Amino acid sequence: MTITLAHYLTLSGILLALGLYCLVTRRNAVALLMGVELILNAAILNLVAFSRFGRGLDGQVFALFSIVLAAAEAVVALAIVLQLFRAFRSVDTVQTTELKE
Repeated sequence: MTITLAHYLTLSGILLALGLYCLVTRRNAVALLMGVELILNAAILNLVAFSRFGRGLDGQVFALFSIVLAAAEAVVALAIVLQLFRAFRSVDTVQTTELKE
């Protein structure tokens, strides 16, 4: 069995759906970050798959930049989550409504 572009796109769609599910149903800030990372991984998988089957390296270069961007985003987001935990003693996003005032 050979792996085709459709297999990669199906896997990417599943990752995207799981990421969106995490964003919609979870209230924990860490779970929300995991959902965002799943969505970014789905996009990176699309870039690499189209690059592989399109015979170019542009998609792989964009994927490399996306991975670096995702790592930087994770560091900043985890710093924000740590500050929320220090302030509210919880990472539940519903309890952080005091930030609106």
